[in-house]
Amino acid sequence: MNIVRKSSACHSVVAVVIKRHGKIAMLKRSRRVGHDRGRWHCVTGYLESGASPRDQALLELAEETGLTDADLLELGPGEKLILHDESGATWTVHTFTAVTSKRRLSLDWEHEACRWTVPHKTARFANRVSWLDSVLKATGHLNR
Repeated sequence: MNIVRKSSACHSVVAVVIKRHGKIAMLKRSRRVGHDRGRWHCVTGYLESGASPRDQALLELAEETGLTDADLLELGPGEKLILHDESGATWTVHTFTAVTSKRRLSLDWEHEACRWTVPHKTARFANRVSWLDSVLKATGHLNR
């Protein structure tokens, strides 16, 4: 998800926090992606035309981590966010928590690392994307 590059339009995206045994997955963006290189975040993706936010969340999970619907114990929606980037674009962010018992994720080319951490320790990931805390709050993983 790119919350800093687009201009003046409204964009819809999904953001999925993966949870396992009380810990969440922090994903480090690959050096091969066009934005947020080397930064920590969650699973994200543009909401494709005609797709429901839930279906898009499942698609992004499968593409980015290899997790399928069968690997999930739960896929619960969080609050919908409206964020604005520095260029003035508006972003509608459909947030989700995907609960799994699977420890190893099959990362695609968009990611170079995954670390499991308890939610209150995400601040230790100093190089995280600026919007991650908003997503973690919207999904109930951080206090407001």
